[in-house]
Amino acid sequence: MSVTIHPVETARERKRFITLQWKFYEGDPYWVPPLLADRRKILDPRKNPFFRHGDMKLFIAEKDGVPSGRIAAITNENHNRIHEDTVGFFGFFESVEDGEVAAALFDAARRWLRERGKTVMRGPMNPTVNDDVGLLVDGFDMPPVILMTYNPRYYPALLEGYGFRKAKDLYAYRITYDTVLTPKLERVQNIVRERYGITIRDVDFSRLAEELVIVKELYNRSWEKNWGAVALENEEIDALAADLKPVLAKFQEFAFFCLKHGEPIGFAVTLPDINQILITNRRGRLIPGAFKLLTQTKRISQMRIILLGVLPEHRGLGFDSVMYYEIIRRAALRGIYTGEASWVLEDNVMMNRAAKLLNAERYKTYRLYDLDI
Repeated sequence: MSVTIHPVETARERKRFITLQWKFYEGDPYWVPPLLADRRKILDPRKNPFFRHGDMKLFIAEKDGVPSGRIAAITNENHNRIHEDTVGFFGFFESVEDGEVAAALFDAARRWLRERGKTVMRGPMNPTVNDDVGLLVDGFDMPPVILMTYNPRYYPALLEGYGFRKAKDLYAYRITYDTVLTPKLERVQNIVRERYGITIRDVDFSRLAEELVIVKELYNRSWEKNWGAVALENEEIDALAADLKPVLAKFQEFAFFCLKHGEPIGFAVTLPDINQILITNRRGRLIPGAFKLLTQTKRISQMRIILLGVLPEHRGLGFDSVMYYEIIRRAALRGIYTGEASWVLEDNVMMNRAAKLLNAERYKTYRLYDLDI
């Protein structure tokens, strides 16, 4: 029994790397297949602005000639510059339940990163902290929501068996209309609005370029002190907006700014959980996947609060309560009464405290791992 590692060198091999993912989820009712077009764009240096400050090497593992796993080794020089460290990353990891295969993949990624001066390998990141991240370690009995990861139950054992240690846990909270939109929340958010001159303004999609200037400033300043955070560059936020715009096209009220006396001091983005539609698109094809997204939005019964941030100098004053109230109220007007707030760092005291005050249930945990290399 022998394991062979093949570096991905061509576009054809990159396509093989992408489609190999299907091998590991055959028959799994909770896996949501990604759209192949999205995977191709993320991994294409010509189309993903990440490659302007990062690099990625893909590897495929074969055991006795049978494709059995894959991994990406990733460098992100913006992360290293901001955090003044020498961390490299791995992502897009898949493997059969075989420690030998997993070890061969980790060895390949580890060696590639070490050759580039990295001293720690962290992941999974697909490929950055601003994309889908983390290994699911509990909450396997339901599908992931939009832009959250999912993996077989045995993956944590493969990583820990190789020597990875926990770097940080990321929490996902379950929220429901009945438990969140309480008389207390309504009373508190009304007081905050009146006391501080708080108003809410929808993102104007007709002048998106101008709105993105505001979003970039709010996003980068609101998250700059977070563990592992990396500021988005102009091209990256433009690409993110282009990806999310089709999803938000029919739910434009799900993206809004929080204003204090007319000045933006926070913003929120909530996404309809299109995974409820894509889970039936088992081959990951754009057609019929895109057609289903256009015609079956009424099937969506939950949402994900993907971004909710307030500038540091305005925190602790209750502005987040106004935004939570608006999110839940607006979702309910769409007939959406449940959702997920994710992800939240395990040591983000303010956000975890807010989840508790909102009667949210912590129902999934994702984990990032470190390995000294």
